[in-house]
Amino acid sequence: MAPSDNLSSLRCSQIDADQTVPLRHSVLWPNEPVSHVLLPEDSAGWHYGAFIESNAAPVAVISVFAEACPIAIDNAVDNRGGDGTSVGTHKRAIRFRKFACDPAYQGRGIGTKLLLHVISATGSELQGNILWCDAREGTRAWYERRGLEAFGDTFFKGPVKYIRMKIDIDSTV
Repeated sequence: MAPSDNLSSLRCSQIDADQTVPLRHSVLWPNEPVSHVLLPEDSAGWHYGAFIESNAAPVAVISVFAEACPIAIDNAVDNRGGDGTSVGTHKRAIRFRKFACDPAYQGRGIGTKLLLHVISATGSELQGNILWCDAREGTRAWYERRGLEAFGDTFFKGPVKYIRMKIDIDSTV
């Protein structure tokens, strides 16, 4: 059933971590127990949801954390600081995880609007310079169309192939 909701009233806002769990589970890892989508660091992160007027629950969710990149982003950035601050360049890395949109609402720009909201919040509210993620290889082109670029080698989490993606917040403002 395709929703016919008017998306002109779409709003993105900060939410509690527990509000992300139903979509994380049903979209990202439906065949795993709910505990698989819970992160130990959830209490230290920022969580955002996209809401439409007719739905009290978010139709898309994303979680962000101050977390250094596990590999250097480029020759000028050494991201080994544990608090998301890189050593030597004072760039603050923010990682997004568990980005999920209800399949009934995919392809309607909701995920894009939520990601753009998080990109903006990374710079203005979280004082981040770099936003990055581990993206499923199958979503790489989607992220590239939204300004993110791949870095590092592909890798696997279980049977799923991933690539790291990033966007320089300083160049988007």
